[in-house]
Amino acid sequence: MPAYLIVHVEVTDWDKYREYMRHTPRIIADYDGRFLVRGGESATLEGPEASRRVVLIEFPSLERAKAFYHSPDYAKARAIRAGGGEAHILAIEGYPEAEWQNVVAASRKESF
Repeated sequence: MPAYLIVHVEVTDWDKYREYMRHTPRIIADYDGRFLVRGGESATLEGPEASRRVVLIEFPSLERAKAFYHSPDYAKARAIRAGGGEAHILAIEGYPEAEWQNVVAASRKESF
């Protein structure tokens, strides 16, 4: 089942952070991951205004996401990022497609 890293970063030094960004794509790819979101324009639709950079990375499994995060190469990249930004990183399993189809079907039977 796919898993995701949800990342919120408060960038404090863009030069350091850009250097970190140069290294992460190859490391992520080495663990069969890919960026789904990497910064970009955002709009807060509910709750306090979001100001942190948002990154969403997909991996084929939670195990691969954890292996990426704990890898020696990513440790080197994190060292480059040190002092350039403070991150909050959450690894989470995806929602199974079959279960999604079931809850949609059940929901369509309901009305307001």
